[in-house]
Amino acid sequence: MYPKNMLFTSESVAEGHPDKVCDQISDAVLDACLKQDKNSRVACETFVTMGLVIVGGEITTTGYVDIHQLVRELVKDIGYTSPEYGFDYQTIAILNAIHAQSPDIAQGVNRGRKIGAGDQGSMFGYANKQTKQYMPLPIMLAHQLVQKLAEVRKKKIIPYLGPDGKSQVTVEYRDGKPVRVDYVVIAAQHTNEVVTKDGKYMCEDAKEEIIQKVIKPVLGEYYDKNTKITINGTGKFVIGGPQSDTGMTGRKIIVDTYGGWAVHGGGAFSGKDPTKVDRSASYMARYIAKNIVHAGLAEECLVQLSYCIGLTEPVAIMVNTFGSGKISDEKLAKLIRKVFPLSPKGMIEHLKLLRPIYQKTAVYGHFGREDYDVFTWEKLDAQDELLSKLSKV
Repeated sequence: MYPKNMLFTSESVAEGHPDKVCDQISDAVLDACLKQDKNSRVACETFVTMGLVIVGGEITTTGYVDIHQLVRELVKDIGYTSPEYGFDYQTIAILNAIHAQSPDIAQGVNRGRKIGAGDQGSMFGYANKQTKQYMPLPIMLAHQLVQKLAEVRKKKIIPYLGPDGKSQVTVEYRDGKPVRVDYVVIAAQHTNEVVTKDGKYMCEDAKEEIIQKVIKPVLGEYYDKNTKITINGTGKFVIGGPQSDTGMTGRKIIVDTYGGWAVHGGGAFSGKDPTKVDRSASYMARYIAKNIVHAGLAEECLVQLSYCIGLTEPVAIMVNTFGSGKISDEKLAKLIRKVFPLSPKGMIEHLKLLRPIYQKTAVYGHFGREDYDVFTWEKLDAQDELLSKLSKV
């Protein structure tokens, strides 16, 4: 798929990043609806800026969601608990701009016992053998770095850190295998207590603490004496979060998936109920690709599922194993139709998608997660059926 010898870079963002604040709010609204009405139709978008949250979109549900209370509790949990951040859960203004789903869309989705696709589009799923999670290494390390930043902040191991942050990891590949991390970039919001006396920079002791307590533990064997590190490249990062940058739902779709390693259909996930194939078909495509690799049918696998609004089955399936498949890609596409339920209803039921699980997906990536009760599309349980039906394609 890529040159055998190369440097490849992926990034991730912290839960306090403005875009991720929005993703979490939108998915928290979805969860609140599903808790009360599993047939809720939700397309929720959030916008944040300094001191303001706007929640809008199309929702049809028999339940009731107190948007103001939900937003304040979530912003508090993320860590925006002080006016010094310019975005405080107690004082933010919240605007609710939600209305019902379009009846033109509803008539294509609600089809008695069947469910039509909530939109047209092409969704992709991918898996390879670079990591135990069947994910590309750069995005997994990037996620782990921002998770570690959150851990040391919340446990007050590094108490001066703020909720906002980003990571970027460049991995060196030799003969197609990841061998080391070449460069790490960390943007870590912090308080004034670790700013130098001239007010321009984060002090070197604080940077070293991040290296020792965050970066090295995460990189492990991939860190070496030649690994380069930049922490807060502008010098300091005191003003962050919605105080410094607006946020919107769905602007981190590459962070949410494969870090740029695999192609993306373009549709965001957060705030959408699973009748929207942007979400459910992306989860199913990942589930398919991961199980194909786990079953030994390929070393790497990309699956595309394409849908038409209102129709119940995909209009097309594409498989690319990049020459690593044990059978042809064409036969794998036929095998997928025999093994996996691909209608919206089938995907929803098989992956148990009508549960309030989505807020957990909104940060640190939707794929490569190991909480299988929530992330059902990460399960490796289709191997036997795949192998048993090989002879029928």
